[in-house]
Amino acid sequence: MTVLYETTIINTGGRKGQVYSEDKSFDMEVAAPGSKSTATNPEQLFAAGYSACFNSALEVVMRGEKIKSKSTVKGTVSLLKDEADNGFKIAVQLEVEIADLDQAETERLAKIAHTVCPYSKATAGNIDVTIKAI
Repeated sequence: MTVLYETTIINTGGRKGQVYSEDKSFDMEVAAPGSKSTATNPEQLFAAGYSACFNSALEVVMRGEKIKSKSTVKGTVSLLKDEADNGFKIAVQLEVEIADLDQAETERLAKIAHTVCPYSKATAGNIDVTIKAI
């Protein structure tokens, strides 16, 4: 495969630390979910990345079908207790809305985007991902 883009992010301090790029163009404090901090957390970062990536894949699909509507993807990431191994896991829900299209057409395009999106490919079979057309 041809590498189109590559990035590296460094973490210090785990969930009570910092994430940053070597060139400092990305630099954020992180905190555990539910803490009284204004810092972000890994679940928010994953939701941001997945929703942006999925919406870009959806735009590619729409462009291919000559649909010129605006799309919005709301990503919700849940941190879950994994009873099987007393650890943790995540689940994702993506709510997809496309202006001027009905729910059935939005659902059809979202299903295609799910086969195109790199995040969807990376998570396939690993985490529960629910896609909801609204």
